[in-house]
Amino acid sequence: MAITGAAGLLATWEAGLAEAPAGRALLLHRTARPDTDVSALPVGARESDLFALRRALFGERMQVRLECGACGADMEFELDAGDFARSLSAPEEPVVRLAEGGWEIVFRLPAAADLTAAARAADPRAALLARCLVSAVDHGTAQTADALPAPVRRRIAEAVEAADPGADVTLNIACPECGTATRADLDIASYLWTELDAWARDLLLDVHLLATAYGWSEPEILALSPLRRRYYLELCADV
Repeated sequence: MAITGAAGLLATWEAGLAEAPAGRALLLHRTARPDTDVSALPVGARESDLFALRRALFGERMQVRLECGACGADMEFELDAGDFARSLSAPEEPVVRLAEGGWEIVFRLPAAADLTAAARAADPRAALLARCLVSAVDHGTAQTADALPAPVRRRIAEAVEAADPGADVTLNIACPECGTATRADLDIASYLWTELDAWARDLLLDVHLLATAYGWSEPEILALSPLRRRYYLELCADV
């Protein structure tokens, strides 16, 4: 994974300010895989890449806060980004093939672009099914997504989940107060964006302070290593 420098990360952050969450997730994925057409990758591959990016940028430990669904208590705990990055492997095949009740199905694993487009439709599930269905044959006769019976649709959903388990990262945390387990989705794109936003605002404050003190330009300041920037900031504070 190629990690861009401070200037590149700031450019990603600036572009993401005007984007909805889906657009920000895409920008982050492009940062993680700059030489790949990430729009076509399955969702599980994106999640794996974003966990790896988070690990490379901000380290292993992730601080998570969750409200207990039973008693409402605040739960704070740590997760290991490295564990997620290692456990969420990209799907081996971009499609699933299955046979059910005379039907033969070829279905493409949904990518983030598919989820975004389907969310705009009146019936997101039907739209996603239509977008990702490669072929459907019923006893030798080709059919469209609209003709798929409910059992076949359920089998497709089960097969996609089995083929791309990293597409849905779910936490199951026991409350230390009442002992009840709370399930929650871990949205790594949103989590990583929040961290990037805080990092960018802190860095711009550093740029402002150093530019004021020394008259350096932003590119000159960003070219400094984080350690040297911190040292110069400490010198400014001592004056």
